[in-house]
Parts: sequence; C-alpha cells; structure tokens
Amino acid sequence: MIALRHVSKSFATGRSSTVVARDLSFEFPEGQAMALLGRNGAGKSSLLQILSGAMRPDRGEVIRRGTISWPVGFQGSFHPDLTGVENTRFVARLYGLDTGSLTRFVEGFADLGAHFRQPVRSYSAGMKARLAFAVSIGCPFDTYLIDEVTSVGDGAFRLKSEEMLRHRLARSSAIVVSHSMDLLTRLCTSGAVLENGRLFFYAKVARAIEHHRCLMQGRLPPWMS
Repeated sequence: MIALRHVSKSFATGRSSTVVARDLSFEFPEGQAMALLGRNGAGKSSLLQILSGAMRPDRGEVIRRGTISWPVGFQGSFHPDLTGVENTRFVARLYGLDTGSLTRFVEGFADLGAHFRQPVRSYSAGMKARLAFAVSIGCPFDTYLIDEVTSVGDGAFRLKSEEMLRHRLARSSAIVVSHSMDLLTRLCTSGAVLENGRLFFYAKVARAIEHHRCLMQGRLPPWMS
C-alpha cells in the first residue's frame, strides 16, 4: 500500500517553478496496475521517485506498507566498474534475495551474452537498460513502480518484457508511466492524470486516457468543461 498525506513538491526552473504535487492526499489502489498520465514535465517520474523514497517531498508524508520497488529500469545505482554479474549480486544481497537465483534469471532474461561478465561502463545505453529491467523485474515486490521501461530494446525484447510484467502483476500492484496508450490499456485497470500538482483518478483506465488526450489537445475533458 502507498498513500500520500498532504504531499507537496516543486522545483525551481529559472524564474518560475514546476509543481509536482500540491498538497496531495491520495491512496493508490492495491491489487491492480494504475496508469499515471500527464504532459511532459508534469512530474510523473519525480512522483515515482517520491513514492519509492528516492526523493523527499517538500512537505507531507508518504505512507508505505509492503515491499516497493525502485522505479523499474532505473540504471543510476549500477557501479560502472563492476560487471553485470557483480551488480546483480549486490542488488540480491541488498534485498535479501538468493544471489544465484537472481543472477540466473537476469542472465537469461537480459540476454547480454559475454557482456554480462564485463564492466557496466563498457555497456551501450541499450545494454544497460536491458540489465536494469531484468534486475528490477527479477526482484519480487508487492508494488512495482514502472517508468517507460518496455520501450527498451527490439520488438522481441519489448514483447518479452511486457509478458514478464503481466506475470508479475498477477500477484503485485503497479503504478505505470508510459507514453504508449495501447500498453496502458493492456496492462492497467485504473488511471490517474497528473496536472499542475493535482491527481485526477479514474477507476477505468480508458477514462484517464480520454482526460489525458483532451489535455494534449489543449482542452478540458467534457465532464470538466
């Protein structure tokens, strides 16, 4: 379970500021995947970081119960001088997982070949993204925070990634950020639109997508006009 209690967060951007959260109080639905939509720069990725604990709000409280992932696919925690294997084992030890099991899963899923045993600094951006996704999804969490990860790799890898997400979401909750409305329709039950620091929640993801598309066209959805 993840809940926000009067959470506020903003960033200074030149002479103005970007508001991510404006006194937000919201409890994210459990047992399902919720789409998180919004314009570019609305603060969706920042909100995921706040939910994961990687970023602190300016004010308010984030309540977390159960295990919650870092933003799935996040690459910033890899040590560039360690190999893919060594980074994977480090994550396993950090989360109290069996190092052998996670290493076998990541090696098979990421399909990096000999590069898995080479330093991460030698990886291309795509290889790092594949490693990051495999490590993230290889760890069992009660709630997954997912940020555009299925856009990584070729068509076969994207298909494999979506299938693995479906497998995980059969037993876990998720908050999913993606520019692919088709993906959100396939994966998510509900949705919320982040706009000017406010969240507009809809029990049906199609309604959230409609709200988002109206905003992208520079107009309010009919029920808010």
